[in-house]
Amino acid sequence: MGLIISYLIIGIYSIALLLIFFYSLAQLNLLVNYLGNKRQNQTAPKFNLLDPKEIPYVTIQLPVYNEEYVMERLLENIAKIEYPKSKLEIQVLDDSTDETVLETAERIKALQDSGLDIQHIRRENRQGFKAGALKEGLLTAKGDFIAIFDADFLPDSDWLKKTVIYFKDEEIGVVQTRWGHINRDYSTLTKIQAFALDAHFTLEQVGRNSKGHFINFNGTAGIWRKECILDAGNWEGDTLTEDLDLSYRAQLKNWKFKYLEDVETPAELPVVISAARSQQFRWNKGGAENFRKSVWSVLSAKNISLKTKFHGVMHLLNSSMFLCVFIVSFLSIPAMYIKAIYPQFDWVFSVLSFFVLSTIILFICYWFTYKSIQGSSFDNFVDYIKIFFTFFSVALGFSLHNSIAVLEGHMGKRSEFVRTPKFNLNSITDSWKGNKYLAKKLSPNMILEFALMLYFMFGMYSAVPLNDFGLFPFHLMLFLGFGFVFFKSLTARA
Repeated sequence: MGLIISYLIIGIYSIALLLIFFYSLAQLNLLVNYLGNKRQNQTAPKFNLLDPKEIPYVTIQLPVYNEEYVMERLLENIAKIEYPKSKLEIQVLDDSTDETVLETAERIKALQDSGLDIQHIRRENRQGFKAGALKEGLLTAKGDFIAIFDADFLPDSDWLKKTVIYFKDEEIGVVQTRWGHINRDYSTLTKIQAFALDAHFTLEQVGRNSKGHFINFNGTAGIWRKECILDAGNWEGDTLTEDLDLSYRAQLKNWKFKYLEDVETPAELPVVISAARSQQFRWNKGGAENFRKSVWSVLSAKNISLKTKFHGVMHLLNSSMFLCVFIVSFLSIPAMYIKAIYPQFDWVFSVLSFFVLSTIILFICYWFTYKSIQGSSFDNFVDYIKIFFTFFSVALGFSLHNSIAVLEGHMGKRSEFVRTPKFNLNSITDSWKGNKYLAKKLSPNMILEFALMLYFMFGMYSAVPLNDFGLFPFHLMLFLGFGFVFFKSLTARA
């Protein structure tokens, strides 16, 4: 291996490690914010719903697309929302292309006959996908406030009473609630998804919101002030994460967002890896697309602080961390050989070993978020250690897939909005097999993921002749992570 190539590898490897370290420091700062957060919801101005004059008009939007397995459950649940019927409208924004359209129409007719103001809104095409459907519904929405729920979300009956009250403050444009998980313990895959989402909905959302930094509406389980949507430029379908896009445009126009950690809105997690793949791809590519679209607006904004700009940029770069992780992972094996061949680089690797601190920081941050939901007993800490390293390994296994999504987003490559299939599985004995919305084709990335599994097995083997076991645990997690993703993708098809 030539000296020039060695310099190049170490340079790229070091930059990627440095970016990951900056990300971990941002997470640590969010943890400090989270722990120091004095819950201000008790002193915030609120509507008095006992006074008929203060009850605001609310429109609930339900954007759906081919939801055979959850449509009945969704409508039954939404019909139980406790709110004055004279101040509540429900819009089913149905872009479906299968036989569910007729079944949904029948269910909506029955709800209309019961006295519920519920409309079945259909479009001639899916232009703009979910963003287009939300925008279309807004044209006829009667409500001053727009609550949005994806098809797999099951808000409690008193959800509106707990959330809409905070719009008494006229500067608030969005109220967002924390996602819960009805099938958290279904499988290893659902457990690690819940683990990652819990960290976002505690550490990140509270950590940012408590200090006035930008947060995002999460696409569902929240309410918008209609005036805020229109003032920010309305929904746009030019990214795969229209929720993040509109959130930043609204906050750049000085609208405040309120995040309610204590209000949980249960939902279903993808139980099959192909469904998780499509969701991860959309989220990560959308994040990179929004970085392209919004980062300059954030950096040049005159109305936000330097610290809010820093957290905004790191937030928009969240998905790009997968690319950094993949680069560090892939180059770690050549780096081992460079270390063995060129002793003059020893000092560089001594410095780079400092960046193991990034993992320690994330371990600490995620523990505080885990215990806030699961509890802080010794048994819970043991469970946490297991789930953290399982999550870490599988996240590494997804790094190639998500890096491709990120690169496409940064390069501006457009792609269709691929919905996440829903399952309506209530227990571990329920089967996902036969779900007609699942992708039947294997992902072409699987071949590369299998090759990477073998590559990191070679990395573990290399530790022996090089007598360098420093990266052995890292390569073991990479081997297990890519192996998990490959074999689950190979076997988990409808």
